[in-house]
Amino acid sequence: MDWEQLAECHKALSDKTRLHILALLRVEELCVCELVEILQITQPAVSQHMRKLKNAKLVKERRSGQWVFYSLDGSIYPFFEKFLESIPDASEEIEQLKKSGLKVLCD
Repeated sequence: MDWEQLAECHKALSDKTRLHILALLRVEELCVCELVEILQITQPAVSQHMRKLKNAKLVKERRSGQWVFYSLDGSIYPFFEKFLESIPDASEEIEQLKKSGLKVLCD
């Protein structure tokens, strides 16, 4: 990891929506459409946030057909696991998504 990458990481962590996304991904892998539903922002806005998190090497993506699923990465940062412990738990938001029947929206 170099100075540029470390700065990119901290820039990505400086936005409350991106922090919220990381909290959600801490619970489980999610598709962009699921993030749109939970965050109540547009798909292009979610995609921009995901691009910044991906560039900072904090998330990784997995493609399945036309869908893109995101999960946590951050393995290059020795402090990332400890950092994740400090952000709020978003389990209830994922449960609400499941109860509303929208968790499987992408399947």
